[in-house]
Amino acid sequence: MFPGAQLDERGDEPAYIMATSGSVITYRDLDEEANRLSRVFRAAGMQPGDHVAFCLENHPHFLAIAWGAHYAGLYYTAISSRLTPPEVAYIVNDCGARAFITSRHMAEVGADIIAETPRVELRLVLDGPLPGHEPYEQVVAEASPTPLDNRLEGMDMLYSSGTTGRPKGVKVPLPGKALGTPGPLQLLLEGLFGISSDTVYLSPAPLYHAAPLRFCMGIQRAGGTVVVMEHFDPEGALELIERQRVTHSQWVPTMFVRMLKLDPSIRDKYDLSSLRVAVHAAAPCPIPVKEQMFDWWGPVLHEYYAGTEGNGFCYAGPEDWLAHKGTVGKPLLGELHIVGEDGEEVPLGETGTVYFGGGATFEYHNDPAKTASARNAEGWSTLGDVGYTDEDGFLYLTDRHAYMIITGGVNVYPQEAENVLTMHPAVYDVAVFGVPDDEFGEQVKAVVQPVDMDRAGPELEQELIEYCRANLAHVKCPRTVDFEAELPRHPTGKLYKRVLKDRYWVGHQSRIV
Repeated sequence: MFPGAQLDERGDEPAYIMATSGSVITYRDLDEEANRLSRVFRAAGMQPGDHVAFCLENHPHFLAIAWGAHYAGLYYTAISSRLTPPEVAYIVNDCGARAFITSRHMAEVGADIIAETPRVELRLVLDGPLPGHEPYEQVVAEASPTPLDNRLEGMDMLYSSGTTGRPKGVKVPLPGKALGTPGPLQLLLEGLFGISSDTVYLSPAPLYHAAPLRFCMGIQRAGGTVVVMEHFDPEGALELIERQRVTHSQWVPTMFVRMLKLDPSIRDKYDLSSLRVAVHAAAPCPIPVKEQMFDWWGPVLHEYYAGTEGNGFCYAGPEDWLAHKGTVGKPLLGELHIVGEDGEEVPLGETGTVYFGGGATFEYHNDPAKTASARNAEGWSTLGDVGYTDEDGFLYLTDRHAYMIITGGVNVYPQEAENVLTMHPAVYDVAVFGVPDDEFGEQVKAVVQPVDMDRAGPELEQELIEYCRANLAHVKCPRTVDFEAELPRHPTGKLYKRVLKDRYWVGHQSRIV
């Protein structure tokens, strides 16, 4: 299905609602704008398989732009609105975008990249004039709303966040199928989570991220309603669940932590009884955090492990997780393999690199070396995560290879200490990583964003170290703690640990990238 296929039954129903402004975009509105934009792309010479890019905040036209590209059978690249002009220009050039769309809010970026992106043939801007750009609203309004002939499915081509070097586009072959043909994700959404035309889905994260964009478009394929938060706010999310009678939602663990740290009087004042499914992903959730969420929200928590690459998909429903606490699920797409340093599969329960076999084919655009490094001799592919499986086939992640600390010859995965420290009542956010040590090579360091910055100091540092040592082996715990007013975390919940680590490795040769 696709938005235009919903018109007979859902034409005047909301396809999405903007949380702050309350703007309602009906299915008829969405389909008409997508049709007009697809005509704009075709009139500019773009054919199925060509690329377009857009860099926007969570804007009222964001999803219509994605559908317009999709209707035209194009690859479309949504770019993070947090990137600098050189970073945006790199992605626009790397993906080969023939069209670029931005907003007045992103005017500085839009203006600055013109000279650096000479291959862009069509530039559009929302909400006001911008030199070198045509007004989106006028150009789209002048195009015909009649659907293109013989439409094929388009495809997103999204970029990694680039915390370890230049970001890379994840390119999956176009399906070559008629518009409306359901893919594997759609079948999972409907089969696992009961997505339907009755769904009201809360999307609290930036739409340029893979999971929010794909889930929102999947909800609209099924005829449901998406509620888009312009920015995540812990109490605001709870208020929206109550006011919009949200049935489904998707989160990252840091959002759970933010909501749990609200005063109980705030948490308890909202009616969350409409919520049937709360999906979470992007990072493993500390067991105590998820236990508290079960106590608060009940058995509605569903977890999955997957990547933009689409090479595999693991899933744990509420009963699965309660019986296998800490798991990120068992594979529903792709075969799971845990591989040791020697390239051989390790015995059950032992830790190794997580690979998927038999999953979707993908490549890192313009980077054959990175594509090759993600595969082994068996043809299995990895996202770079480390973990193990239990006797029932459930996967448990321990960390990413890139974050492993080697201290005195001992491998330490910092996620364990992060999971412990995040539960301390004085901790708002935490990052654990390795820093240089003359004796041991590396030592474990924690950088903490305290709930109250006035408490930052030696006394709280010692308290946190002792708290960690009461729960973990000493070698896994930080030897020192530094404090920051705010950690560099992406709105999707991803921590930019490299930004913190680099400060400590100036003048040293790090073996961790």
